[in-house]
Amino acid sequence: MSKMSTDLIRHALNGPVMGTRWSALFFAEPDFDPAPVRAALQAAVELVDAQMSTWKPGSDLMRLNGIAKGYGVDRLAEVLYDHGIRNALAGIDGEMRAMGLRPGGTPWAIAVEAPDRDRRAPHSILTLQNAAVATSGDYRHWVTVEGRNLSHTMDPRRGTPLLASPASVSVIAPTCAMADAWATALMVRGADAGADLARTFSLGALFLMRDDAGGVQSLGFGCLFSDEAAATAPALGD
Repeated sequence: MSKMSTDLIRHALNGPVMGTRWSALFFAEPDFDPAPVRAALQAAVELVDAQMSTWKPGSDLMRLNGIAKGYGVDRLAEVLYDHGIRNALAGIDGEMRAMGLRPGGTPWAIAVEAPDRDRRAPHSILTLQNAAVATSGDYRHWVTVEGRNLSHTMDPRRGTPLLASPASVSVIAPTCAMADAWATALMVRGADAGADLARTFSLGALFLMRDDAGGVQSLGFGCLFSDEAAATAPALGD
């Protein structure tokens, strides 16, 4: 296992055994009674070995949303590569992996969406070659409880949806599963602690935060979100 993988496991705080709590909240009827849901969300999560979760069959639901889409993108890219395709853009629901170059010999252009629940528009554009990008955000999947919009991302430290987090975090990595996992981890950690992690592990990351005036502030790390630089990583199979 790579050092980055072990670092991610140690710091991710994205417990997969939060599935029952997540399902209780997000599959409830629109007029549900929040009391039993709140009780389920407050149920203890068994943590061992400094944030590693244990799971026993029948005890809870496994929820792998933090890496599943990214892993699926990687598998899709591998299938394309195995069939001789060296230039392609693979994606599932916004998680993207760029292979080689686009027609014309230029890097792939990928939009980072603005964190707006009411419309779809780009916040910024990045260029990508032989690398992956994933975004975790609070603006596409949420539930309204007692008049408050709650994120679909769970905080396993508290057993609740994220209550104070960036609007979105986008991360670049050699694989989409890694980008997906880091984006979720930094989202859970929050802007300050997440930014510290991005610096510590030299991640290419973009944090988007809403300000009190209704605008969006950004905090970027690495070269991938600059206007000029293209993010690159070793080609698939190298």
